[in-house]
Amino acid sequence: MADRDEAAVFKLRVDKVLSRFVAQESDQLLAIDADLGPVADQVETAVSDGKRLRAAFCYWGWRAAGQPDSDALVRAAASMELVHAAAVVHDDIIDDSAVRHGRPTTHVALEAALCGRPRATATARALAMLVGDWLMSLAGQLFATSGLPAGYLARARPLWAALARELIAGECLELLHTGGEPDTAQSLKVIRYKTAKYTVEQPLLIGGALAGAGHQLREGYSRYGLPLGEAFQLRDDLLGLFGDPALTGKANTDDLHAHRPTALLAETWRLADETDRQRLRALLGRREVGTPGLEEVREVMSRLNAPDRIEQMITARVEEATRSLDDLDIPAPASRALTGLAHAAAVRRR
Repeated sequence: MADRDEAAVFKLRVDKVLSRFVAQESDQLLAIDADLGPVADQVETAVSDGKRLRAAFCYWGWRAAGQPDSDALVRAAASMELVHAAAVVHDDIIDDSAVRHGRPTTHVALEAALCGRPRATATARALAMLVGDWLMSLAGQLFATSGLPAGYLARARPLWAALARELIAGECLELLHTGGEPDTAQSLKVIRYKTAKYTVEQPLLIGGALAGAGHQLREGYSRYGLPLGEAFQLRDDLLGLFGDPALTGKANTDDLHAHRPTALLAETWRLADETDRQRLRALLGRREVGTPGLEEVREVMSRLNAPDRIEQMITARVEEATRSLDDLDIPAPASRALTGLAHAAAVRRR
């Protein structure tokens, strides 16, 4: 119970940092012109929800290196959530997703705000892209103005370049392989670069760099972070098709109509015979898959035990991540927190 309470308190601290920072930035945007109201609203909405896992991994990367609690570090860690918000906005545009967190996605909400104007759809997508760009810029600003010493920030700066490069690489690889024949190895590579690194590994490494963590500890962070980050996205793949939309806040058909190269689809394809592959070809990539199409894909996947295979992959990666903590000489509170975060990231319903 104490660990859950501590996690809830940390989330509230991050939420407060983000809401105040983004509200101040939105006010400055509105001071330029009141017509920017819909853009400002969507920037604030983009950071209003989240598990704050990325901030938590950054925080515990700092604490595991022996540093004490710090409000300045919480501000720096909160910048990881702005990176995530930017990635989500861009991802929803790319995939043409309509719902996120149970609300219209940024480009959909902006289109509604522009109702009646010429070229509302195209303008809304362009504005949403700029919202994502601004969120990424704000992430760097919040990090730089966190209040940590300049020398600490300088140690972490190269990792920011790596985070952005790898995130973009993952997004590009997903686009380049969307619509092609599913391949599990390629899907796992996309997962690693699109999600695993910026969700777990890079926040941990950035927190460690800020704290002055040594080479051995940083290597340990990667041994923990990479498999756990992959488990996080594998769980997302399962929830995307089999989860409860009331909990996930997303449509179950998103991955199907986008024909995303998920590991779940790749494993299904690997196990399928030609008859099942023909059924999948007829459904994947269709804009309106509908409930019958969704159920048909679920039937094929379940009959071939593909979801069970993904569950096994998740379990193996979580066990690998948590075992790696045994080899790290870190304070007991940090070890408990990272163990708890491993289960929070991979064993969830949303």
